[in-house]
Amino acid sequence: MAHTRLYRAGSLVEENFPVQDISRHLADPSSTVWLDLYRPNRAEFTAVGEELGLHELALEGALHEGQRAKLDNYRTHHFLSVYAVAVDPDGAGLTMSELAVILTPQALITVRKDAAFALDELVARWDRTPALAAHGVAFLLHGLLDYVVDGHFAAVQQLDERIEELDDLLFAEGGRQIQTVQRQSYALRKSLVRIRRVVLPMREVVNTLMRPDLDIVDGPLLPYYRDVYDHVLRADEWTESLRDLVASVMETNLSVQANRMNLIMKKVTSWAAIIAVPTAITGFYGQNLPYPGFGHQSGFIVSSAVIVVVSLTLYFAFKNWDWI
Repeated sequence: MAHTRLYRAGSLVEENFPVQDISRHLADPSSTVWLDLYRPNRAEFTAVGEELGLHELALEGALHEGQRAKLDNYRTHHFLSVYAVAVDPDGAGLTMSELAVILTPQALITVRKDAAFALDELVARWDRTPALAAHGVAFLLHGLLDYVVDGHFAAVQQLDERIEELDDLLFAEGGRQIQTVQRQSYALRKSLVRIRRVVLPMREVVNTLMRPDLDIVDGPLLPYYRDVYDHVLRADEWTESLRDLVASVMETNLSVQANRMNLIMKKVTSWAAIIAVPTAITGFYGQNLPYPGFGHQSGFIVSSAVIVVVSLTLYFAFKNWDWI
């Protein structure tokens, strides 16, 4: 399944034309072509690569999954690997869509590795800025990078909101809340590690694309690429700060649990001390030996009075010390 677009002199003139017509359109120097392929087989993609003169390593990188976010330069074209990111409905997990991009002077080729990449949103973003279409491939690439980086930024923001929700659960009573904080904290930490692996290399990718010697970005588009680069920096810094915040949440959760355990131990110890009083007194008077009050009702009254007085004294003392 392929999607195609043809821009000529800065205007969109045709969509979804056959892939076989690409060479004919590229014969016109004023033409810019976008070709999108979803999981192409090796034979089809190799044919496209031979037609456009693409390097075999670029073809291999576009077909294989698991590439890191990067930019490779070849003599007549460039290869990019980027990832679109979305937060799962549970608010902690991530969905990543790998996208391979090949740039030629007149063509932008995208190879999607899965169907999660929102192609319609990317096309809509291009259509919202028709005034920039005259810049050809640089215009298409900017829309793509802007969409991907905005997705990174939105994902980091959602993870931040989820961490703030965990803050409210830190001091909530109940074992279920404690388990929720533990589970969500580890899930968020894992997601932040994954998204940082995607966001951090994008700094180098976008910065390299703006180099004058590559002749990819012309002067009028440079401010737009700088804006994308600024978003990349903010997302990277935000991700790093969230990692520290999640670590703080996890440490605080452990401290809260330790404090709760200490409180429980104080209460158990206090009640054990109170219960030990009647146990000790009745045990003493239960000896099979004569003692003061042995065989008399006064002995029972005295022992009962001692149990009540000492137990109440301990109870109010522990209550005053906030042990129970």
